[in-house]
Amino acid sequence: MSETVNNKKIGLTTKIFIALLLGAAVGALLHAFAADIPAVQNILVGGVFYVIGQGFIRLMQMLVVPLVFCSLVCGAAAIGDTKTLGKVGVKTIGFYLVTTMLAVAVALSVASIVNPGLGLDMSQVQTAETTISESSMSMSETLLNIIPKNPIEALATGNMLQIILFALIVGLLLAKLQDKVQLITNFFQQGNDIMMEMTMMIMRAAPIGVFCLIAKTFSELGFSAMVPMFKYMGAVLLALVVQCLGVYQILLKLFTGLNPFRFIRKFAPVMGFAFSTATSNATIPLSIETLEEKVGVSRRISSFTIPLGATINMDGTSIMQGVAVVFVAQAFGIALTPADYLTVIATATLASIGTAGVPSVGLITLAMVFDSVGLPVAGIGLIMGIDRILDMARTAVNITGDAVCTTIVAHQDGALDKKVFNKK
Repeated sequence: MSETVNNKKIGLTTKIFIALLLGAAVGALLHAFAADIPAVQNILVGGVFYVIGQGFIRLMQMLVVPLVFCSLVCGAAAIGDTKTLGKVGVKTIGFYLVTTMLAVAVALSVASIVNPGLGLDMSQVQTAETTISESSMSMSETLLNIIPKNPIEALATGNMLQIILFALIVGLLLAKLQDKVQLITNFFQQGNDIMMEMTMMIMRAAPIGVFCLIAKTFSELGFSAMVPMFKYMGAVLLALVVQCLGVYQILLKLFTGLNPFRFIRKFAPVMGFAFSTATSNATIPLSIETLEEKVGVSRRISSFTIPLGATINMDGTSIMQGVAVVFVAQAFGIALTPADYLTVIATATLASIGTAGVPSVGLITLAMVFDSVGLPVAGIGLIMGIDRILDMARTAVNITGDAVCTTIVAHQDGALDKKVFNKK
């Protein structure tokens, strides 16, 4: 039975990669040979590709609030002991904050070496204001905004930080009251089962959705349009590789003693799935199941840490923001001081905590990071076009960070079966 399930997973991942390659090829061909044909652009690219691709994204967005809420409530309740929940929660959030700060530091260092913005004339885009807007908010107000005035409103509007806090409180109380509220506990557990099944059902349409999303992206950009952005893309990708294959794996080896190469090999299908869909939330069920079956992490821990990480641990997004700050600053000829770099690290870390795990949302919080060091928000307009491609890469990093954190926390809590991990 287990082998059958694994085969289905591998089959889905393979289909998604094939759809990714086909989408890129079809999009590039349309850009090269049909860019000036209105019927193709309006009906195929702007119609079929856009509707199906965005429809798939909306289906995933539909899952975000109920999936995260039910998963966190069940995860917190499943731990049972409130003292253990507190320890696991503190360790998890602390790990996520530290890796995010390291991610921004890596991004700023790589960008300062690569110098992606030097030699780029930004005068043509200075007047091209982006439509993204994010009201500036002080750190104290941001912290206070974590506490919901109305939990129902938070659920309705998708305020993820408030949803997380409310879900953790509910789960904590369910764990404390136990048999007294067994009916409510069963309700959330069954709701969580429904959302997991709905997620897997929607994921069966992933190859079609990915094909349309990628085909539309490449039909608009083409390959030649990326040439001026090569250094920026290279800097982001290099920083992502350093974070994923360097920082994470060193931490994994130090805290658990596990073989990092084996971990990457076992978790690679989930990374590929996250890369293709560019959404952390959609990978929650697959991450939990892979960590349990291939890595040996108890679902008791992963059902808490994975949904939490999918919402607050956005190291890949922080890396993009760090490189973008250096890129735009250099392109506009604005010198950044060491204090500015520290401000970027703090702001990007805080912004990443409130970033929902859905495609391209990092561009919105990037406006907040730019504002913190006085960079023109117009610079975001230049990188919006290729963000979809980088978004896929940084999502893969995000979910890998979640998995590494979960494995470390499980090891420290005695909830990691190394026999399962070492099994070939």
